[in-house]
Amino acid sequence: MIDSVKRAAETPEEPQPYAELGMKLDEYDRVRSILGRRPTSSELAIYSVMWSEHCSYKSSKVHLRQFGTKAPKSEALLVGMGENAGVVDVGDGWAATFKIESHNHPSYVEPHQGAATGVGGIVRDIMSMGARPVAVMDALRFGGVDAPDTRRVLPGVVEGISFYGNCLGLPNIGGELAFDPCYIGNPLVNALCVGLLRKDQIKLATAPGPGNKVVLFGARTGPDGIGGASVLASATFEDESHAKRPAVQVGDPFMEKLLIECCLELFEADVVVGIQDLGAAGVSCATTELAAKGTGGMRVDLNLVPLRDPSLLPEEILMSESQERMMAVVTPEDIDAFMAICARWDVPATVIGEVTDTGRLVMTWNGEVIVDIPPGTAADEGPVYERPFHEPAGQAALNADDPLRLPRPADLRATLLELLGSANLASKEWVTSQYDRYVRGNTVLAMPADAGVLRIGEVMPGAEETNRGLALATDGNGRYAKLDPYAGAQLALAEAYRNVAVTGARPLAVTNCLNFGSPEDPEVMWQFAEAVRGLADACKTLGVPVTGGNVSFYNQTGSTAIHPTPVVGVLGVLDDVRRRVRHGFTAPELKVVLLGDTAEEFGGSEWAHVAHGHLGGLPPAVDLEAERSLAAVLVEAAEQGLIEGSHDVSDGGLAVALAEACLAQGVGATVQLPGDDAFTGLFSESAARALVTVRPESFEAFAELCARHEVPCYGLGTTGGAALRVEGTFEIPVDELRATHEATLPAVFGA
Repeated sequence: MIDSVKRAAETPEEPQPYAELGMKLDEYDRVRSILGRRPTSSELAIYSVMWSEHCSYKSSKVHLRQFGTKAPKSEALLVGMGENAGVVDVGDGWAATFKIESHNHPSYVEPHQGAATGVGGIVRDIMSMGARPVAVMDALRFGGVDAPDTRRVLPGVVEGISFYGNCLGLPNIGGELAFDPCYIGNPLVNALCVGLLRKDQIKLATAPGPGNKVVLFGARTGPDGIGGASVLASATFEDESHAKRPAVQVGDPFMEKLLIECCLELFEADVVVGIQDLGAAGVSCATTELAAKGTGGMRVDLNLVPLRDPSLLPEEILMSESQERMMAVVTPEDIDAFMAICARWDVPATVIGEVTDTGRLVMTWNGEVIVDIPPGTAADEGPVYERPFHEPAGQAALNADDPLRLPRPADLRATLLELLGSANLASKEWVTSQYDRYVRGNTVLAMPADAGVLRIGEVMPGAEETNRGLALATDGNGRYAKLDPYAGAQLALAEAYRNVAVTGARPLAVTNCLNFGSPEDPEVMWQFAEAVRGLADACKTLGVPVTGGNVSFYNQTGSTAIHPTPVVGVLGVLDDVRRRVRHGFTAPELKVVLLGDTAEEFGGSEWAHVAHGHLGGLPPAVDLEAERSLAAVLVEAAEQGLIEGSHDVSDGGLAVALAEACLAQGVGATVQLPGDDAFTGLFSESAARALVTVRPESFEAFAELCARHEVPCYGLGTTGGAALRVEGTFEIPVDELRATHEATLPAVFGA
């Protein structure tokens, strides 16, 4: 040991700012124990970001393991949890990789850049698997629609997502937007990306082969985003967060576009041994993780890192989260070809070190050794907390407060219009019109369809012979999870699973973004533990593995946490994209059919929320076998060409589903509700239900298919006309439905 490392060994009592970097005293003491001395300032920087909640999952690991222990067997799963993104086999030699992550706190501090770099970061995760990114989605939550906080944050977030995704030429094919006062000061910005690759061309984050070169390529390193992972995502969020603006990264989508094409050519030339994107924790993360997963050692000269600001200290270089950067491991014989490809794409690339077999990550600065650590201790051996948890004190009272005690509306027509124009159920066109849903021309379905659908055959070179397609949906309901986090997580999965199935796609795999308050609060930790347990159990029952995801803690202001909000993304495959099912009522004179049974279930419902500002009772009952059977019917019916249109029944119940189905193509319908309780029939949010349309001559075959799978099937009526008519209850012209549905967000945020 020499220089800084030697000095650290000789000055054990020198005070260090571990607390300011987010470390607890016992964590700092453990670093000292690992190293046998106090850390250098650069080593302290590495451990502080790598052991942060955001990077190490130290409060969630003990629960997340259930996604592995309870994982269903899946022949389609090629890469599971532990890599940058999961990969599944989608047939004909092709694979899809997808993942969802949060950029919540940065998006509150600086909405445009926070959201933009959230998109950029998840795109690079997909690139690092060897894939071409082909589409993005986003799941957004904000405070009340009229809140000043929402008026400040939402437009900037939408602008940032639009700016980055549109510049990359990636279609934004779906997602969610919801409002609730619990998200004031803590918006949720969850970004998803999906990519495609040949199944035999998967790349992994590993650094094997002593003597192989370590190459940093892409944008230069600057002072933006220094410590962003630990500063913004691993501590309680308070009002002074605006002072943390320098911790928010700044994105350059045009550099990222060059980086995408450069990486794809590097992969095609087969000159990459291992690759890792530089996201949270920057150089600290890339070097420690690559070394830990390779032959165990790496030597890096930080003086060789290209800088935008030459005054940066080594600690700042290590903690910077500047965007549009990648790190690759390249053999000496391939380095010239690697550099030539980077030069052709005008992507700066620099050899900053090499792989060793010493088992140590050694970094130098101005000729001094400033880092000498076992890389696995930073990357894989961070603290693991079994945090205490218990049911919230008011949970029983909350569940006992059943909304069925609330007065039922006398005017069901007015109730439907009130719901249809409410912030959560109103048209999201004000947002989605700012995204390019159809760039590249491969989008088959996008918002407001239940799931986004892409064709593979025209996305990837060499895929012209396949008619396969991908379907993706994200879903979550914080009110359901507040009432019962176990069931709420299962309902989020069930709805995303159902939304994929209504397009005719077969659900294959799951990603998730788990948004919660402080893990140091035992009541929040109970919510988290129950949600993970529920999601793992549901994935096992439905036969869809979790391929990866993200945990976002500390989403709270003071002691007030957001509703527990597990957001679940489901990916499915269509064997023939030409047989995808269109959204809603597509033509007149079709039979309208309701699949699934309806019960009196209003806990956490939009009706209780909008009409009464009420949250209480229990969420809709979960029946995963019914969800699985419903999906089987929808997929088989699509393959056989038995259904013409479809729409899931969820928020707002059958009434809102009927209205949205009419609005899809401007086709009305006349229906009669089964049963004699019109209010329950229209507004209950019972799960495992879908609305489909069937040609009259196909109805008998469709009914037989439903009977075979034991899925309840109710003929409600017929499409046609210019109004939605519920016999004996109300009639609303489609034009009136549309005017109500489309007015809300423009009235708040401007045309």
